[in-house]
Amino acid sequence: MMPPRHGARLWLVRHAAPRVAPGTCYGGLDVPADPLATQAAAVRLAAALPQAPGVFHSTLQRCEHLAQALCAQRPDLHLHPDARLREMDFGSWEGQAWDRIAKTDIDAWTAAFATHAPGGGESLETVLARVASALQSARQWSASHGAADVVWITHAGVARCVAWLQAQGEGVMPRSEDWPVAAPGWGEWDLRDLA
Repeated sequence: MMPPRHGARLWLVRHAAPRVAPGTCYGGLDVPADPLATQAAAVRLAAALPQAPGVFHSTLQRCEHLAQALCAQRPDLHLHPDARLREMDFGSWEGQAWDRIAKTDIDAWTAAFATHAPGGGESLETVLARVASALQSARQWSASHGAADVVWITHAGVARCVAWLQAQGEGVMPRSEDWPVAAPGWGEWDLRDLA
């Protein structure tokens, strides 16, 4: 007999360690992840997941490759690419060493943390809006599939957005000192209530 379900869960899965020099800004930069670590993460995740979750993934290759490796382990799963699950785009900062970005530029971002678009990329406000939209879609998908769990193969920034949205709600804009720093480790995941 199956134990009773207490509601659908959101599995926030972070890609494996990227192949990029330490200290590099690479939010929206499409860098690959370590293939052996990706495979190991897929094996662990495949064993942990329940039956018939919805699997959605960022369209950046470090997430897409993990999603494909997971599907190779669990052919019962179907993948759904979703660009809303991409990491924050840092515009002209992408690919630069963090310590080479002008301190005045970083200060301008932290002073207007939610609304400033670092490097001319995306503002946090924009990222929060797209993650909120993806959360709403995840809830709808889960409800239409018998309260099934939803898996997001994504990035640390998206996981932090989910934590913020669930704690503060939509429309509340963070300051840099309020922003959650906790996120799943490389190839790890966090479970959250989808309700």
